Amino acid sequence: MKPFSTIDEILIFAVNAEQEAVDFYSRLSSQSMNTEMKQVFNQYAHEEMNHKARLMKIREQGIFEIPAEQISDLKISDYLVDVYPGPDMTYADALVLAMKKEKAAFRLYLDLAALALSNEMKAVFSSLAQEEAKHKLRFEIEYDENILKEN
Repeated sequence: MKPFSTIDEILIFAVNAEQEAVDFYSRLSSQSMNTEMKQVFNQYAHEEMNHKARLMKIREQGIFEIPAEQISDLKISDYLVDVYPGPDMTYADALVLAMKKEKAAFRLYLDLAALALSNEMKAVFSSLAQEEAKHKLRFEIEYDENILKEN
């Protein structure tokens, strides 16, 4: 896949990824039989919506800058998850997909934090990366405790 060509393209990609996460977690919440995980999925859908809002604000304000020559170092394919949710997806498959999505988001935000020119933007993207890492860890724990124990 092609590299990003502008900061705006990067931010649009991130906003769209966050919206996909909102939709994914909302769908999982509505399908979950486990009350605790239903709440977790709802909470994460809400958090991902907040991430989207933060990214949209950054985009609108035009306050994110990275060196122009480094924009093309970021390849879209590095942050894509090549598995898509389907109607027949098992709970285990959904957890694995959620982990992959969170890992991809973590990597994107970590890379953006490293490239950001201002300390404010470094902090924003580091914070987003940590939130995504927290989500991934929660799904790993759920997988270990409820999927691996069953097998």
